[in-house]
Formats: sequence, structure tokens, C-alpha cells
Amino acid sequence: MTALTPIDAQSLARRLKSRELTLIDIREPDEFAREHIDGAVSLPLSRLEAGHIALRGTMPVAFTCRTGMRTNSNCDRLAAHVGEPAFVLEGGLDGWKKAGLATHADRKAPLEIMRQVQITAGFIVVLGVMLAVATYQVGRGGT
Repeated sequence: MTALTPIDAQSLARRLKSRELTLIDIREPDEFAREHIDGAVSLPLSRLEAGHIALRGTMPVAFTCRTGMRTNSNCDRLAAHVGEPAFVLEGGLDGWKKAGLATHADRKAPLEIMRQVQITAGFIVVLGVMLAVATYQVGRGGT
């Protein structure tokens, strides 16, 4: 089985510029639409496995996600679809930006579904705390 080798953002940028490899972003389409590395191909992990897609070819492949956690936790699954050599971007999209490299961002695209869920959950927690404080104050006879 192929092992995925970590690659830093600067090395990946050089290899992308010289067209030495293909960069595959495994995030979902809504995440990719919001922001991605120029030249990256969107191929969500869910589609990769559901379609039994093999990426074996003459060109090496590198995988990325937002923080690197998704790619790192799925290295074996990803490696099963590629030949050698194969890479994983250290730190993902966040690592790329931390290295000072540009991304393609579309701020008009809807927020990612997970971000929407997090905002909604946070709102519900704050609302719950406010209701609890109000109920406590009413129960004590205060205003």
C-alpha cells in the first residue's frame, strides 16, 4: 500500500507551479467553493470512496483539507486510491495560508454547512444561558 508523505506548503507550491503533481482537496463542495488553493481539484472523500475512484497515473498526487486533520486521519483510505509518490499537505489550507501563500476565496459563497451548524449551536447555548438567568431572576422575585 502507498504511504502518504507529508509535504510543506512551499514545496507543494513549487511542485504545483511546475505542474509536477495534482492537488486534490478532499473537503465537501461547499467548503471548496468558499476557499481553496488555486489549481486544486475538488474530490470530496465521500465521492472518492463511493465512486471507487482510482487516481493511479503518471503524475504524483497530493491531498489537502482545511487543517490537515481530515487528510491525516484518512491517510490509509486516501492511499488506497493512489500510486506512488503521494503526499499530504502539512497543515492543510490553514498551513498554506500561514506560509503566506494565496488562495482563491469567494466570500459570496454560502458559509460551509459545518460553520452554519456551529453558529446555530453557539446561538442556542447563549439563548439557553440567557433564559436560565432570566428564569432564575424571576424565581427569586427579581427583575
